[in-house]
Amino acid sequence: MSTAAPPIDPNRPSPARVYDAFLGGTHNFAVDRAIATRTSELLPETALLARANRAFLGRAVRYAAGRGITQFLDLGSGIPTEGNVHEVARAEVPDATVVYVDVDPTAVLYARHLLGDDPLTAVVHSDLREPATVLGDARVRELIDFSRPVAVMMVAVLHFVPDGPALDAAVRAYRDAVVPGSVLAFSHTTFAGDTAVLERITHLYTRTGGPLVPRDAERMARFLDGWRLVEPGLVAAPLWRPDPADEPITGEARNLMLACVAER
Repeated sequence: MSTAAPPIDPNRPSPARVYDAFLGGTHNFAVDRAIATRTSELLPETALLARANRAFLGRAVRYAAGRGITQFLDLGSGIPTEGNVHEVARAEVPDATVVYVDVDPTAVLYARHLLGDDPLTAVVHSDLREPATVLGDARVRELIDFSRPVAVMMVAVLHFVPDGPALDAAVRAYRDAVVPGSVLAFSHTTFAGDTAVLERITHLYTRTGGPLVPRDAERMARFLDGWRLVEPGLVAAPLWRPDPADEPITGEARNLMLACVAER
């Protein structure tokens, strides 16, 4: 499924494009901005939380690179914006290789346009719930040597995937595909604050075809089985080893996204 992505439907909202709108990107349509606007009306801190999650991504990549990891598999990578995995990684490791994987055709189209003919990156159009397809893709195999440590990125993606045996099996498959010394970067929406507001936001996302599925920390722990959490463990995303220059976020909203880095 890594061939040409299907056509983009500008009349159907996409989780990737809604996220792009929250980050101030330009790769979104009116239907996406409408959901972003309504979500922000319900939870004004949403855009700030999206930026906090993006900042966590950067810190996690730098952590992995600092551990000597030079290979990154970004599952549910989304639409390219400032601070992409390959940009952050190469600031630490100039020859880092990165494979971006997404099921959203918009994300694939713009990522391929951005990366051009960069020989050390690839964009794969595939569903993370099909690990055999993802891991067996020719470009994945070309750029990632699974006999060496890999950084697997599952950042703000699993909360767009409904529960079911296929999801748990896929998460285990990615864990089992990597060797000791590998790293997992993980973040996920959870329950906090006014549950009625979160329910209304969740209902909004049903329009995108990628429903929002918040989970509690206990459920997330199943995704992390077989990984050893790095201090401070699974915490609110802005609290995972924050940098002094990070944009501050306070109140209950900051607890809506949990994040961690773990080692194999």
